[in-house]
Amino acid sequence: MAVLSILDREHTVAPPGYSRWLIPPAALAVHLCIGQAYATSVYKTSMVKHFDTSQTAVGVVFSIAIVMLGLSAAVGGTWVERNGPRKAMFVAACFWATGFLVGALGIGTGQLWLVYLGYGVIGGIGLGIGYISPVSTLIKWFPDRPGLATGLAIMGFGGGALVASPLSRQLLGLYDSGYDPNVSTSVAGGGALVGLFLTLGIGYFVIMMFGVFNIRVPADGWAPDGFDSSAVQQKALVTTGNVSAANAIKTPQFWFLWVVLFCNVTAGIGILEQASPMIQDFFRGDGGKSSVAVAAAAGFVGLLSIFNMAGRFGWSSTSDVIGRKPIYAMYLGVGIVAYTLLASVGHTSTVVFVLLAAVIISFYGGGFATVPAYLRDLFGTYQVGAIHGRLLTAWSAAGIAGPLIINGFLDREGKPGTLTAAAYRPALFTMVGVLAVGFVANLLIRSVSERFHEKSESSVEATL
Repeated sequence: MAVLSILDREHTVAPPGYSRWLIPPAALAVHLCIGQAYATSVYKTSMVKHFDTSQTAVGVVFSIAIVMLGLSAAVGGTWVERNGPRKAMFVAACFWATGFLVGALGIGTGQLWLVYLGYGVIGGIGLGIGYISPVSTLIKWFPDRPGLATGLAIMGFGGGALVASPLSRQLLGLYDSGYDPNVSTSVAGGGALVGLFLTLGIGYFVIMMFGVFNIRVPADGWAPDGFDSSAVQQKALVTTGNVSAANAIKTPQFWFLWVVLFCNVTAGIGILEQASPMIQDFFRGDGGKSSVAVAAAAGFVGLLSIFNMAGRFGWSSTSDVIGRKPIYAMYLGVGIVAYTLLASVGHTSTVVFVLLAAVIISFYGGGFATVPAYLRDLFGTYQVGAIHGRLLTAWSAAGIAGPLIINGFLDREGKPGTLTAAAYRPALFTMVGVLAVGFVANLLIRSVSERFHEKSESSVEATL
């Protein structure tokens, strides 16, 4: 259609003098919206009650969404590179909004499988395409500071729950007069959940359109003023060549980094998915009453979002200075210590619990924001978006493993509202082992052999 031709790559090339600092806000608009996935714990208990099912059954919705994120990013990565960020972001907005609408239908009709299909499958496709759509564009606009650039946008995904968490509670209260956001035993009815999903679906679509119509790609041969590519290429592990997506998956470096991302995500995603009830359970007394109110628990979700967001920007920017490999050694090594302390002494003080969880989640977020720059260092800019998409299958696998580990242990320990800190310890110590595997995998990463590099640099430049 002629009307949709405005979405084509050739219509998104930036004119001379265009400021590259206008690109991160456009990317941020998309990532803030799809970052709502991190706020599912706020209404998880209401979903369990509405469908009269287990935590695991409802948690599967989140897991399916993350699986589809990785799969759609892997399958659609090359398409995104070929068609450009604007068309990709538009497609992402359509899938993301439709996912909410179909999910609302599932809630309204009492069909959990429709929520799986809507929010999980359809919305998950929107998550994947939306997540990778601006990444390679940002790296090309910021070749001098790729960690900072990707951190600016991807921090929006981590901060999505900061907006969605309080917004969801207020909307549930608006649509259900019997729901009190400040009472731990209060759950919203099905009608309120339907209203919530409809409102979020429509609202997020409108916001994502801001990003769609403001994204631009740099003109061929563009470089920032004063940029010295030779200075960047002298850093450890930074390649002077380019590797295609097809060749990247043949390298051991890709699979070591896949394991690193899987381990880092698995360790963090279980906490995020369970964040609101987890802090209440850790400080539940013998009488079954928690000393942490539901409003405070929701505030904890928001606080984690701040650290998730800050970690994505702060740690990723730091990686531009100290390097990607050392920063991942910190994520995984210090993470092992933090998880051990959380399991052993986290229940002794809310301050200790919150600080340890905040550190863990900042590393979790930082890992996501740093990995595109790590890929750029190892494989060049040629098809870094497509390679990133393939690597996100690690996120898909972690989206299954993390919640299943946490929910699997918890379902065996008792019902929601009756659990204590002891119920979480087996899962948390399991995460310590997972992080140890990732730490070793990161140590094994070396520079990519030149035999995997593209032979014709002219053909590579023509595709950029």
